[in-house]
Amino acid sequence: MRNRNLGFAACLAIVGLTVACGGGGGSEGGDTLAQGEKMYKQTCALCHGPSGQGMDRLGKELIGNEFVALNSTSTLVDFLIEGRPATHPDNERGVDMPPRGGNPNLSDEDLAAIVGFIKTLK
Repeated sequence: MRNRNLGFAACLAIVGLTVACGGGGGSEGGDTLAQGEKMYKQTCALCHGPSGQGMDRLGKELIGNEFVALNSTSTLVDFLIEGRPATHPDNERGVDMPPRGGNPNLSDEDLAAIVGFIKTLK
């Protein structure tokens, strides 16, 4: 339990730094895939790894992830908007997946760009 809380606290700290430094939120156009990658690295990489390889006792591997592969972008955006608490029966890691990855500044369009990037991970 203590490790889970430390991991979640670390995620929140990184998200706080990202928001304070102006990262995440508000795509200003440009290459959507590049924006998705940038926002992924700022918000998601701490728990899911910089290349989507997953992190022990934190976020699941996203490379070749069946949940990602089988769901549409809109379904995955809805998932990211909602998040998944550690107590959810489908949560296999026992770690909270916070709504919007813990970054409330991410718009639905930002989340769609992140999903677009995640779907390219091989």
